[in-house]
Amino acid sequence: MKNQTVHGKKRYYTLIFVLAVLVAAFIYSAAPNKAPQGGVALEERAEDALRVHYIDVGQGDSELIELPNDEVMLIDAGENDKGGVVADYIKSQGIDKIDYLVGTHPHSDHIGGLDTVIDELEIGKIYMPKVASDTKTFNDVLDAVERKGLSVNTAKSGVEVLKSDDLSVTFVAPVRETYKSLNNVSAVVKIVYKNSSFLFTGDAEEQAEEDITADVRADILKAGHHGSSTSSSWDFLNRVKPSCAVISCGEGNEYGHPHTETLEKLSEIGAAVYRTDLDGTVIIETQGDGYTVYTENSEENKGEE
Repeated sequence: MKNQTVHGKKRYYTLIFVLAVLVAAFIYSAAPNKAPQGGVALEERAEDALRVHYIDVGQGDSELIELPNDEVMLIDAGENDKGGVVADYIKSQGIDKIDYLVGTHPHSDHIGGLDTVIDELEIGKIYMPKVASDTKTFNDVLDAVERKGLSVNTAKSGVEVLKSDDLSVTFVAPVRETYKSLNNVSAVVKIVYKNSSFLFTGDAEEQAEEDITADVRADILKAGHHGSSTSSSWDFLNRVKPSCAVISCGEGNEYGHPHTETLEKLSEIGAAVYRTDLDGTVIIETQGDGYTVYTENSEENKGEE
């Protein structure tokens, strides 16, 4: 009789344990997605919202853009060893197709991971500036493009990716095909959604900034060249007039990015600054009028404008 009671208690506790596991699994599956490295837990994107993910890829660049028309753009994918991180991040957002893929320029901290992204996801159109490089990284990207039977469209000033009444995605640079520095060949993308605007500058430095003749006014600026003093000139910042700037850089990087001069200029023009080396992945969402900023290192939104 005592034996039966003990077995009965075991069955009872086993049942409780199983129920607890099932409840935990249900809660986890119902929770918003998190990025692989911690990420930002968010509710499902509203149908009319534009959401930009400045993915923390260390000393590099990668921006995932969920457009309000349900299409997706990816600008860069970090270093060679970050391709899997970027691909996993994209998949964690429930995305399996990149409609517009942009490689801003041939440096490995921008296009290094693109071959992995191309291999692992469905790709629509690819845009890169008309410049070649003899590096293995650049050739790996071209090989991945060829494997998928795709082609590369030229990214240059004046090329429209898409345009509708409320939404436009346009290249405002490069203006020239050749520069002494590959950084200045960077594809610069401007996105306008209703009354909100974003500017993505790759590694464009002062010379390229000066050459841009298009309207670069934007609410949110992805600061050029990881916050280096070679970019974000006073003239350019006064043309952009951002209320928010995001700097993509690696913690303790050997270049000292972001440079003090850039941070001081951004502070002086009144731009709120977010940094992937401090804030982790940064997400900015807008429904076309004002925006909200979320960061990986805070469960609460950092600010609204």
